[in-house]
Amino acid sequence: ALTVRFITRRFIGDYDPTLEMIYRHVAIIDGEMVHFEILDTAGQEEDSLQIEEKIKWGDGFAVVYSVTDRCSFDEVMRLCFLINHLHCSPKRGAGAEQPPVVIVANKKDLQFDRMVSTEDGQNLSKALKLPFYEIS
Repeated sequence: ALTVRFITRRFIGDYDPTLEMIYRHVAIIDGEMVHFEILDTAGQEEDSLQIEEKIKWGDGFAVVYSVTDRCSFDEVMRLCFLINHLHCSPKRGAGAEQPPVVIVANKKDLQFDRMVSTEDGQNLSKALKLPFYEIS
C-alpha cells in the first residue's frame, strides 16, 4: 500500500500484500527527472539466498515494519545488517558505501492495535544511525 500510495498519490487498501511486484515510476525530485524501479517484496522470503538476491538488486531501501506487528519490527535490525553487509562487502570494491536506508513504521493510525511504540522505533533508528519515519 505504501508503494502504491507513493506512485499514485492515492491510498488503495484493496491489494494483495502477498504478491511481490516491481513498479516503475518517474518523478521530479529537486528539479531532476528520476526513474524508479521499486521492488515491493511480499516480506515472506523463505530462505536467506532469496533475501540476499533482493538486497543486492537494490540501490536504496525503505525497511518497513508495522506498528501492529512486533515480529516485523524485530526483523528490521537483521535486514539493515544484511543491507550493510552485502553492499559494503569487499566484493563490491574498495570504498563501497552503504546505500541509502530509511526505517519506516507503518500503520500509525491503528493506535489500539499498536505493539511497537514510537520510542522503540526511534531508539532503533538511533542505534543504527538511520532516519526514522512513522506514517499511516
